[in-house]
Amino acid sequence: MHHVLSVEQFDSSQIEELFVEADRFRDQVADPKQRRDLASRYVGKQLCSLFYEPSTRTRLSFEKAAANFGMIPISTENAREFSSASKGETIEDTVKVLNEYGFDIIVLRHHETGSASQAASVSETPIINAGDGKGEHPTQALLDAHTIFRKFGRLDNLRVAIGGDLANGRTARSLAQLLSHYKGNHLSFVSIPELQIGEDIKVKLRESGTGFEETTDMYDALRDTEVVYWTRLQRERLDNPDALPKGGFTIDALALEVLPQDAIIMHPLPRVDEIDPQVDADPRAQYFQQAGNGLYLRMALFDQILK
Repeated sequence: MHHVLSVEQFDSSQIEELFVEADRFRDQVADPKQRRDLASRYVGKQLCSLFYEPSTRTRLSFEKAAANFGMIPISTENAREFSSASKGETIEDTVKVLNEYGFDIIVLRHHETGSASQAASVSETPIINAGDGKGEHPTQALLDAHTIFRKFGRLDNLRVAIGGDLANGRTARSLAQLLSHYKGNHLSFVSIPELQIGEDIKVKLRESGTGFEETTDMYDALRDTEVVYWTRLQRERLDNPDALPKGGFTIDALALEVLPQDAIIMHPLPRVDEIDPQVDADPRAQYFQQAGNGLYLRMALFDQILK
């Protein structure tokens, strides 16, 4: 493994190996002695955390993963405004310079789709795509899949409802692509017509034989599902978000009544108003644990790359 740019580069055996490593690191971090040992694993290595868009969980979990290994994280946030990008510098030129600085890994979030591949094309230093515009967010998809696997022990033959802004949400796109690698999954895309999943994702699902449907009926989708994956409206990617019709796709007490008891509710966060805070107390709500899983999954990725 060198660059991490897309879920398409992972097969099922690689994914399951990452899950095993992530759970191993979870146990080691929980043990004080093993945690101290981990902190000397990659002493002297340096992480560049290069974020052109705002982030909380992704940036901090990558930096915490680095710190757990004794790496030095060096970061910039909102680089779109406060870096040479504001002067017109291309992502390629920025990455060429960072290669000269001797970083061991560059974690990149960028506002333009395809930017991670552009960066990787000129970089000897491993690039990890932490989100590129409306494109992909592969490490989010991997931690999402890990959350599902920890609950059900499998990633095949699942009924999954993915709802919200599917046209602009890269996390929904990446998860759908990853689940298409496994047999027997059926996806229900829940949204208004203006925000439905892109045609390129539907083509991939058809090619893989993954069943899917598109619906505006949230309750119908929830009645027979095991995994609920909800997303927010990507207001920052829309010219006039207030002009969109209100979809009414809020997971609340009424939605919980129709949702099977053994299902799980996931969300990449941040949420706005699409999940009622009262849902947090329901044992099916897994979005905070989901975010926590990201730390250990990203540790496993670092270890795969550096060793």
